[in-house]
Amino acid sequence: MRTWFEPHEAEEFEAAKDLLVRRCLVWAGERGMAAEPPVLGAALDFRHRSVDGRLAYWDEAQVRRFLLEWIPRHATARRKLPGTALNTVPNTVPNTVPNTVPNTVPNTVPNTAPDSLLTLLRYIAAKGLRDPRGATLAELEQAVKDAAASAPAEPDRVADTRFARPHLDGQRAFPQPPLALPPARELAEAAARSDVVRRLAALADWVGAEGKPLTEAGHLRPADARQLAGLLGTGERDPEARSAADLPDVGLLLAWAKHARIVRASKGRLLRVAKAAPLLHDPEKLWSRAFEAYFELGRDVPASSSLLWSVFDELMPDVLYSMYGMASPMPAARLEETVWLVYQDYVPSGRVPEETWRDRLARELTRAFEVLAELGAVELSHGVADALYSSDLAGDLTTGDGLPLPGEVRDRLLRRLAEPGLLVRLTPLGARAARERMLTEGRDAPLIGELADASAAELLGVLVEHYPTDAAARELDGWLVAHGGDPGPLLDAVRACSFRTRAAAMLSLLTRIHPGLRSMLPGLRTDPVLGPIVLMELADGGDPGHDHLGADENLLVTTEGVLGLLELAGPEKVLEQLRAMAGPSALALVEAMAASGHPAQESMEELRTLVAEPMRARSHPLRFVPGPRPGARGRTGGRKRRR
Repeated sequence: MRTWFEPHEAEEFEAAKDLLVRRCLVWAGERGMAAEPPVLGAALDFRHRSVDGRLAYWDEAQVRRFLLEWIPRHATARRKLPGTALNTVPNTVPNTVPNTVPNTVPNTVPNTAPDSLLTLLRYIAAKGLRDPRGATLAELEQAVKDAAASAPAEPDRVADTRFARPHLDGQRAFPQPPLALPPARELAEAAARSDVVRRLAALADWVGAEGKPLTEAGHLRPADARQLAGLLGTGERDPEARSAADLPDVGLLLAWAKHARIVRASKGRLLRVAKAAPLLHDPEKLWSRAFEAYFELGRDVPASSSLLWSVFDELMPDVLYSMYGMASPMPAARLEETVWLVYQDYVPSGRVPEETWRDRLARELTRAFEVLAELGAVELSHGVADALYSSDLAGDLTTGDGLPLPGEVRDRLLRRLAEPGLLVRLTPLGARAARERMLTEGRDAPLIGELADASAAELLGVLVEHYPTDAAARELDGWLVAHGGDPGPLLDAVRACSFRTRAAAMLSLLTRIHPGLRSMLPGLRTDPVLGPIVLMELADGGDPGHDHLGADENLLVTTEGVLGLLELAGPEKVLEQLRAMAGPSALALVEAMAASGHPAQESMEELRTLVAEPMRARSHPLRFVPGPRPGARGRTGGRKRRR
């Protein structure tokens, strides 16, 4: 059972949502907890339609957004939730679970939403589904309480919330690969070596407690500007410079310091910001402040009349994200072509050839990269790009933004990539800063080592869904070191997982990335809990002994497969498959599976109630005792036949 789906996997998501809602309702009913089906479904819709799409990842901000924005927006008796359909939920707990999950959020839901959301969050945590990179259950419980206390109560406030932010769905971002970073000490040392950090600190010291006078136009006096250029080491020595505006590097540093809130202009003087004093003694924090301020320099890098300045703050983060996690430096040519596809519709038509505009844009991007290199966020080099960056240029290629890459662009790129050119690569500092920015935006950006404190079930769940095999192996190694090296808790987590497809995926991953577990599988085939998925794993892996399964083992494997299909596709699909497999013997097969002794109690109960009982009902329809029809001969009160 997955908790993350691509946006186009609508059917798969709906099946998972049905499963989670159905089981959460049963779980809640057994414990006397509040659980409104529309709220449970809406919460899963909310997370699926988010930037990252992780159903089991919640933090305090998401709790508030769901309860205070999403629910009020959809709190209407006849409004259909985006992406939802009528979801059948069989009544497995009589008198406590309704038979359907409505596709609307009734007006009464806002009053019950906090308790229902709290039940869902507790269920996710209890079943080992919680993404440990989010908030803890205790933090989420407090967030629900706080949000409930501030929820709008009046209908007009609900309406205001509904129309104040019409676009609550997040555009799904491309998932990033797990990142490995150097030790914190090395990152701090790299920040201290940054030219920009050194210059910003020197600038603040130069301004001093008294400040520096400014001209009426708000510039430094020429003598001060030249003095500052020498102090900062910009290499600008123009004796005719009338102000900092004539010294572009000095002007850039001044603008950068202002955006970083290190200095400010007030009443004709350039002053040092008192609150920034601690930053000047902490190069790492000063570096981070400078990195964030970089995206506000659109009018200063590369120039106020540039093509880039108007969307600099939106464009440059995406450019950095494109380089994130790449194993080799990225050719600037690919970035230039992607940016050009965005800009060409805004280039004024006229006598200037397109090639001239492209060259201008390339120069501006290069200057933007040079400034980032001075900060220490990227490394610049020159050479032929790795073949990786040209291997995908055959066929119908699209950019990371889904923009089509025309044939002439592909041909031009292939020619450019065959020759030496500018190469750009994120430094570890730049990668860390880009990751922190993505996390703030709600994106998923895994970090090797961040799961060391997770429970075994939560660890395996994240590795299965979000980590490639090599990164999963590294993360697992770190987890084992932090937990004494014993793989026993990992197998216990698989045993405790009540979702068959999830348990099977967890076991399969462990056998691929843990050297000793594959050899342990034959000995686990008789394990009272793991046995069925071990048999499935041995069969899928081509184990030579899987052809010699006994009748009982074959039945367990068949049952395991049907239970997995029930989770993935729902009862109707199972009924269809069983009829195709066994024809008139389908009911007998289901009865045999129900009596197989399969250890997954929750799944087996669903097999009995959602599959076996409907099949029995269809196999034995109600029969009426035949009797005289109304009006037939021998029936009093019937009409007499005419002779």
